[in-house]
Amino acid sequence: MKESSSPSFLALDLGAESGRAVIGHLQDDRLQLKEVHRFANGPVRIGDSLHWDVLRLWTEILNGITLAAQEAGKGLMGLGLDTWGVDFGLLARDDTLLGNPYHYRDRRTEGMLEIAFRRVPRTEIYERTGIQFMQLNSLYQLLAMAQAKAPALSCAQTFLTMPDLFNFWFTGRKAGEYTIATTTQCFDPRAGDWARDLVDRLDIPSHIFPPIVAPGTVLGELRASVAEDARCSRVPVIAIAAHDTQSAVAAVPCDSPDCIYLSSGTWSLMGVEVHQPVITADSLDYDFTNEGGVGGTICLLKNIPGLWLVQECRRSWAQTGQEYSYDDLSRMAGEAPALGSLVVPFDSRFQGAGDMPGRIQAFCRETVQPIPESPGEITRCALESLALEYRWVAERLDALLGQRRSTVLVVGGGSRNRLLNQFTADATERRVVTGPVEATALGSVLVQAVALGHLSSLSEGRALVKRSFEETAFQPRQEGPWEAAYERYLQLRSRVTSASAEG
Repeated sequence: MKESSSPSFLALDLGAESGRAVIGHLQDDRLQLKEVHRFANGPVRIGDSLHWDVLRLWTEILNGITLAAQEAGKGLMGLGLDTWGVDFGLLARDDTLLGNPYHYRDRRTEGMLEIAFRRVPRTEIYERTGIQFMQLNSLYQLLAMAQAKAPALSCAQTFLTMPDLFNFWFTGRKAGEYTIATTTQCFDPRAGDWARDLVDRLDIPSHIFPPIVAPGTVLGELRASVAEDARCSRVPVIAIAAHDTQSAVAAVPCDSPDCIYLSSGTWSLMGVEVHQPVITADSLDYDFTNEGGVGGTICLLKNIPGLWLVQECRRSWAQTGQEYSYDDLSRMAGEAPALGSLVVPFDSRFQGAGDMPGRIQAFCRETVQPIPESPGEITRCALESLALEYRWVAERLDALLGQRRSTVLVVGGGSRNRLLNQFTADATERRVVTGPVEATALGSVLVQAVALGHLSSLSEGRALVKRSFEETAFQPRQEGPWEAAYERYLQLRSRVTSASAEG
């Protein structure tokens, strides 16, 4: 083991394509990150169902802790884990896991929104939860189990979101971290607790939901058996902002009211921090979501299918022997004709895995647009369409809050996509600034450091991030072509939204 005189913290981040173990090291008024372990993460198909590969992931997590302990030595002060939202595990009375947790892209939730609305009006669900309607939300996953009379649900004693499940395995403590709980659409942000009467009306047992804890809560030390398996000391486990988006937002080095944040990855989450939920007729109409943030904040945002379209295109091309890096695709997209064809990223055909290039071409054919043929043309179509959706969201944020924000701060893996960043500046007519790529890991480290007394506040931590990482700015240009493209996009968007409402 290495000896270290300055504190280090381990961020365990499970993303849609990979999981990572990243050490954050505080030294000389700077914050440094070092990735010590990376591993694949993706759904596993069993029969017709998609599941988390949860036991393999647990093994990889332990490997990450082992490598972090070897790297940081006695300087390792704590660890925290985040994942995407909505997915969960169910525990039996004896705390054993009841089956493999489902992956949110599993098809069992199809039709569940309509069933839910027949029992509880759509407006009432939104009034209670303030959460964007997506069939992948935990509420509809649980409803699907109730409809199927799933034995696991009838036997369940405890509901734990995925990071809460791993934290339970780390420490033996069952708790629901606030930020991840709010993603479920089973949570009342005004009351600060589970909407138990709402879930009861959907035949979902309300007794299974655990006590809520705030981000920054020290859950306890690693169990002795886990520390032994990971060959490390019994370091504290902190309930960070366990929803990966809110960990990223915690690190956003922008305290200005003029800023919109954009956490860009497989999903794009675009919004602002506010102090109270914004639950109005307009926010319902725009289908915006109120997710819990760090420090009692609310993040008013929109979930947008992000780089998923490009990721799935890349995977489809690889299956036919066409191997492209993301840099290759960006270069080819930059050389393709501008604003030729557009798609609507949230159209239902794009949500599942499969032949994404063919689906994009089919959308263009059905909407009487030029059909993109080459990988560059298809990638450009996806990126330009995504940038135009960002404009739609930014304009609705302005309307909801009565203020135009002139800067979009992009964090996460998508901040490395310079072409998309420029498209975003052009489409939104706003300055785009790229923040840290590893925002999720940074947010985890900051929350841990504040919880354990190594930083005085999140504001101090954000200032530390700003000093430690460079920013790149993109200015809007070519207003004319984008204005015309936006008008076309609005027509396509209206068509998709109307079809969805009718279906």
